[in-house]
Amino acid sequence: MLDCLGCNLLNTIIYIMGVSGCGKTTIGNLLSKQTGYPFFDGDQFHPSVNIEKMAAGIPLNDEDRLPWLNSIKDFAEKKVLKNSIIIACSALKQTYRDILTNIPKANCRFILLHGEAAVLHQRLQNRVGHFMQANLLESQLNILETPTNALVIPIDQTPTKIVAQIIEKLPITLSMQEFGLIGLGVMGKSLSRNFANKGIKLSLYNRFVKNKEEKVAELFITEFPELSDAKAFEDLAAFVQSLSLPRKIMLMVHAGEATDDLIDQLIPLLDKGDVLIDGGNAYYLDTEKRINLLKNWGIHFIGSGVSGGEEGALKGPSIMPGGSIEGYQLIQPFFEKIAATNNKGIKCCNYIGAGGAGHFVKMVHNGIEYAEMQLLAELVQFLKITGGFTNDLIALLLQPFLQTEKTSYLLEITIQILQKKWKEAYLVDQILDNAGNKGTGSWTTIEAAKWGIPIPTLTAALNARFMSSMWEERRQAAAALLTSNQKQPVNIDSVMAAYQLCRIINHHQGFQLIETVSKQQGWNINLSELAQTWTAGCIIRSKLMEEIVSLIGQSNNLLMHPIIVQNCNQSVVSLKQMLAAALSNELPMDCFSASAQYLFGYKQASSGASLIQAQRDFFGAHTYQLKEDPKGPFYHTNWQSA
Repeated sequence: MLDCLGCNLLNTIIYIMGVSGCGKTTIGNLLSKQTGYPFFDGDQFHPSVNIEKMAAGIPLNDEDRLPWLNSIKDFAEKKVLKNSIIIACSALKQTYRDILTNIPKANCRFILLHGEAAVLHQRLQNRVGHFMQANLLESQLNILETPTNALVIPIDQTPTKIVAQIIEKLPITLSMQEFGLIGLGVMGKSLSRNFANKGIKLSLYNRFVKNKEEKVAELFITEFPELSDAKAFEDLAAFVQSLSLPRKIMLMVHAGEATDDLIDQLIPLLDKGDVLIDGGNAYYLDTEKRINLLKNWGIHFIGSGVSGGEEGALKGPSIMPGGSIEGYQLIQPFFEKIAATNNKGIKCCNYIGAGGAGHFVKMVHNGIEYAEMQLLAELVQFLKITGGFTNDLIALLLQPFLQTEKTSYLLEITIQILQKKWKEAYLVDQILDNAGNKGTGSWTTIEAAKWGIPIPTLTAALNARFMSSMWEERRQAAAALLTSNQKQPVNIDSVMAAYQLCRIINHHQGFQLIETVSKQQGWNINLSELAQTWTAGCIIRSKLMEEIVSLIGQSNNLLMHPIIVQNCNQSVVSLKQMLAAALSNELPMDCFSASAQYLFGYKQASSGASLIQAQRDFFGAHTYQLKEDPKGPFYHTNWQSA
């Protein structure tokens, strides 16, 4: 057969040999699970006359064994054409082994399991349900010819240790890869390098598209030395066969139809107990459908959020797996190796919950991220328009806040972006002001509406991106409609206090959405552990998130925690002053305004909704309840009567 690079390779037959009772079947099965090579027990090839003879306590002779050995050899010769295999066979004499190795199209290796006669005899006496009688052991020991080219392993140790020694000392078994990854886009490549840097042996697959995507995995491997042990594939079946059992395969492809098509191709190639992981930004209900589909095939499915961008994926992302808990336990050691570590030494990888929980929290993470980014964009725009500050001055003013509770990854990169120049001008001012939107922000808003949870700050960030896409219309409107701008004194401490308050409100809304849906879906998401997962590696990592770990562990309602209440009461004046200045300059402050409106509405004991209920009852007889008995009966009034 050909390997992934087009070189001639022979598959291998690993013969586990030794006398009866040495553990050939036990070790063969365990080695099969570790390597992915199919295991076959040579005893199954004995003709009935041989079985009757051994059951009667009569030793077999060479004449008895010859047809048995030829049957094993013929079977192995056919099976090894497809993949490497493991066979348990006593193979006591060199002449027997000569028959078994007379297969030109295979590499043959022998592993002799060696034990003392007393130990072997005791094992045989304790064995139940096997035709081989204990009194035949002596005859086997008498004819055993120890091979000179076999790997000899003592049996006076656990099966796990025996298999570990085999894998360590027999190079051919090392050809099986530990983990597979499909899809070598930006994130797929960075994750692959991260896995490889942690010593994980990878199989990498990327589709073949003539004149467009050819030898993608192969060329990628040659580019980075850490991938020297990785294997490249363009054939999906060969990729799957290269992985040890149970297989662990991560999909890094486009969400939706592309993922479903790939799963359909993989199903007939996989075995029960294998694990598929979707590491893309999938819609959580699609993830739940895939879980149910693959459950019918005995295949575990994990929907895992991965955050951190290209750099995070390479150096350590935040990982949010959900779905099959049994499947997660199989991939947990791999994920924890590549995940970010926070400043407390805790890995930012945590099992979120059943079903689509992992992808749901990643979706909300991205909604919070949208708002965090928009708040910074509005903050910078406010300082430019209202304060008349340059990019360099804004960066200089923001720099000290990196040493305070207001610091975050996004604030850090914003300061760097503001100072970058190209063609002797600030690069950020040359970029088209049309912000992209890949879908997760929209999903977050849709889900919040579906579950009746107000998230105006997150939604405002999404709407701001939609507005940015109307850049041609905005330029036409700017030329036609008058705008009044007047520079005003700006207190940076006051502005940053308002900014921090809006960030708190943004996070509160996101966690409220997660808590509500988690209860409805029975996911039982631990919000404090989730916040811990977001303290390193991910885009929204910040000092605030580190504080939320403790705060939300004490009260799931972040906005009502005493520390947050005090912060709100102290900072609300700064927020109102900032919005008043922005309003006088006709400066849109989508997320700042939405956060303020949420806070004002949240703390309004008596709202205008009483009038809305009266209106609904007037035109639609929708009924209403009374403030004096809010959980009591419903009433209807004939509003037009005298």
